Amino acid sequence: MILTLAPAQYQFPEIIQVTGRAHPLILHFPIVLLLLGLIFFFLPALQKNSEVKEIGEFTFLFGSNLAGITVIAGLILAREEYEGDALLLHQWAGLGVFLLSVLLYFFRAKKASIKTTLSLILAIGIILTGHWGANLTHGDDFLLAPLKSEVQDLPTLAEAEVFRDMVNPILEAKCLSCHKEGKIKGELRLDHVEGIQKGGKTGPLFVAGDPEKSILFERIHLPMDDKKHMPPKNKAQLSDEEIMVLQEWIAQGGKFDQKVEESNPESELFQLASLKFDKNKSYEFEAADQETIQELNNFYRVVTPLFPESPALLVSYYGIAAFDPESLKDLKDVKEQVVEINLNKMPLKEVDLGFLKDFPHLEKLSLNFTDIETKHLQAISEIPNLQDLAVSGNAFGEEDFQALESMTGLRKLFLWQKGISDSQKDQLSKSLETTEIDFGFDGSGITYELNPPSIKQDKVFFSDSLKIEITHPIPSTEIRYTLDGSEPDSLNSLVYSNPVWVNSSGKLRAKVFAEDWKGSNSTVTVYMKAGLSPVDYKLLTDPNEKYKAQGARTVFDKVKGKNNHTSGEWLGYSEKPFDIELKHDKSHKIKSLGLSLLYNESAYIFPPTRVQILALENGKWITLVDDHPKPSEKIEEIRSELLLYPIEDSNFEKIRVTVNPITSLPSWHPGAGARGWVFIDELLIN
Repeated sequence: MILTLAPAQYQFPEIIQVTGRAHPLILHFPIVLLLLGLIFFFLPALQKNSEVKEIGEFTFLFGSNLAGITVIAGLILAREEYEGDALLLHQWAGLGVFLLSVLLYFFRAKKASIKTTLSLILAIGIILTGHWGANLTHGDDFLLAPLKSEVQDLPTLAEAEVFRDMVNPILEAKCLSCHKEGKIKGELRLDHVEGIQKGGKTGPLFVAGDPEKSILFERIHLPMDDKKHMPPKNKAQLSDEEIMVLQEWIAQGGKFDQKVEESNPESELFQLASLKFDKNKSYEFEAADQETIQELNNFYRVVTPLFPESPALLVSYYGIAAFDPESLKDLKDVKEQVVEINLNKMPLKEVDLGFLKDFPHLEKLSLNFTDIETKHLQAISEIPNLQDLAVSGNAFGEEDFQALESMTGLRKLFLWQKGISDSQKDQLSKSLETTEIDFGFDGSGITYELNPPSIKQDKVFFSDSLKIEITHPIPSTEIRYTLDGSEPDSLNSLVYSNPVWVNSSGKLRAKVFAEDWKGSNSTVTVYMKAGLSPVDYKLLTDPNEKYKAQGARTVFDKVKGKNNHTSGEWLGYSEKPFDIELKHDKSHKIKSLGLSLLYNESAYIFPPTRVQILALENGKWITLVDDHPKPSEKIEEIRSELLLYPIEDSNFEKIRVTVNPITSLPSWHPGAGARGWVFIDELLIN
């Protein structure tokens, strides 16, 4: 009664506080003793033996008194930053258990019906008291949580919110046990937004935009043994990834309603979110027959997996003159696997697109500059799973906008059109409230970036010399280039004025510059001087069964592979490195060795992590090259690459080349952690 009635602000001596903190240590013992005593009361046969009856009553008496001590310790402990409904339930239930156990002890000689009723009530009270106590310590509904847990579907990247889907789960897992209703350490509540905004007794939890000045980060980075370190050292600690999420959230303003897609795409937070919320996107359907895919590939159409081993297919059409509308019907053979179709600039005015409704997994459709009309949009609206639609560059009227307004299931709509009024934009935005619509942008006052230059060369392989021409549609621009693969600049790089003649393998990179314009992106081309053919060669490791081309002969056939890893001209390696051993004619001294590779980060095809070139000289292997090529930092366009290594002017008995694929894709990639690929089509010996 004294503890219950004492003012809340009353501070007990330290020794009394220690007694209170013993509450979790001693509470289990009285629970066991009381339950043992109840067994004796429930089983009348045991009471016939006087010795057994005496033991049972003594056990129950001892448990009742120890329950009283536990209640006292609990009341003392409750004054240390505990409050709320959960505390009141636990507190009064515990007091009730104690009083009921005392009452039952003095009524032990009464009628069996009274004793049984009190025993049942006491057993239920013990269970509920323990349950509410566990909720205080471990979180709400701790006991029954495993029975109630359900697999929750992660939101899509477009739906995900930074706080709700990335920050709050961390707080719930690592912080809520000490900062919620019933237990509010440091006067800080993290179980609702208002509490997070308010902060605790030391002030605001964080300073929006400045993690370094936020008390949250000060406490996280304190030494583990510091009593102010959070979470306490006996609790599960924050991972590096979780700390990064909290830091990025605060750095971006600590908003509670910010969408993930509103974050900087280059930020670690966005990259992690892209991985987290896109990784759950998987395709359960079976892969199409490889022979069928190969038959569909031709000079105007490419059908390729989204990445190696994926059953999902991307279909792209090229060349307006070669386009045959009837060829679209061929896609019915892979309609279950097609998830993306690119028909940009194809003449579709007279084409019936109704067949696309039979593509159950088609998610993305690109129809820019295709002369489509209302009938086409109506057909597109029947595609069951369409999420992204690009229809820029088409002349749309009022009926067309009405057809677009009916596509409420779209996630993204690209509509870069001239002549769209503000009222039409507003109406479409209202009709498609959940769709991200890209109308283009007003470029007034913006410095535009120049288009990259075009590079023309008759062939990739040449025998003596090769002419390379560089052009740009704006005559007044200045074209600068390099021949070593480095990025051209506007001051030091070579200025293009006449065709460039090359007589050795290499890589030319060109950019365009002009006053009041941003320099263009660079255009790159590789050129390969047909080299020496080895006397003998053999692959020491086999390529992947799906990408084995012509085996070892592939790398010496002097045929440059297309920028498509499924074209049948590439050797693909993932589980093991490309490893080849060769002999050459000793009458020719090798001066350089080149590797022709394919890079396509979106298809998991990355630069090799290591290139080794060994030579056997006088019966001993020596290292000529041990290179770690620059890794990719983002997803770029599909491109050919040439790694060229000078070799010391000497004769060797054998040469061995080993090219290692990346074993774990970087954290910024959607497939982070998965194995990457190396694709090689030529080995140049000069």
